Amino acid sequence: MVNEWFLNESFWETFFPYLFSEERTALGAVQAEQAVALAGLAGLDKGRVLDLCCGPGRVAIPLARKGFRVTGVDRSPFLLDKARQAAQAQGVDVEWVQEDMRSFTRPESFSLALNLFTSFGYFTDPNDDIQVLANLCACLVPGGTLVMELMCKERLARIWQPTISETFGDGSLLVHRVSIQESWKRVHAEWVLVRDGRAETFTFEHSLYSGRELEDRLLQVGFTDIALFGDLDAKEFGVDAERLVIVARKPGSS
Repeated sequence: MVNEWFLNESFWETFFPYLFSEERTALGAVQAEQAVALAGLAGLDKGRVLDLCCGPGRVAIPLARKGFRVTGVDRSPFLLDKARQAAQAQGVDVEWVQEDMRSFTRPESFSLALNLFTSFGYFTDPNDDIQVLANLCACLVPGGTLVMELMCKERLARIWQPTISETFGDGSLLVHRVSIQESWKRVHAEWVLVRDGRAETFTFEHSLYSGRELEDRLLQVGFTDIALFGDLDAKEFGVDAERLVIVARKPGSS
């Protein structure tokens, strides 16, 4: 069922080596540093951090290694098992929580909340996205910071192709078929993985947001002081932006 694709553990198990390659996992440590810097916490090594949709912990674990107290939340038991194994192997403590991002909330518990790697917009009902943002705001202490990083309309409109393919070192072939739906409100994707003479097909959808649209929704749930960037390295958000990165503050002082 496309609407609930993220509940399909076979998707995460099948595409884990491709979504979370060694190179991309190693990049998590760099992105952790960049997110902390964007939040104005550079040089600090303490405080509570929420990594919402943490996946296998590629950002949560480096933050814990620096000394932050990290809570990683994800819906997938498979990805959380991978995260636990990685944390144990590296000798760091992270609180791992299996819960849907629409329901997880821990009021005024975190100084920094992260939602990275386009882990937003999974739901067909746009009110669910609003609920997720409201939960993130509620989880932050007054004066706390949210950092989001995702694919946006501006970027996709520039690079979109209906079909692309990738070949990997193990000989597998991944074909991406992508269509834009509902006047650029949603993207529908079909991934076909050809491996060991067999083809597996998975479909999924998620919502598309422009920088302005996501900024408006963050304001709606109570965030202020919102800044847009073109990547986690703080480059300007413009026509050449690689990603949409948003930094938003919860009103008040900690």
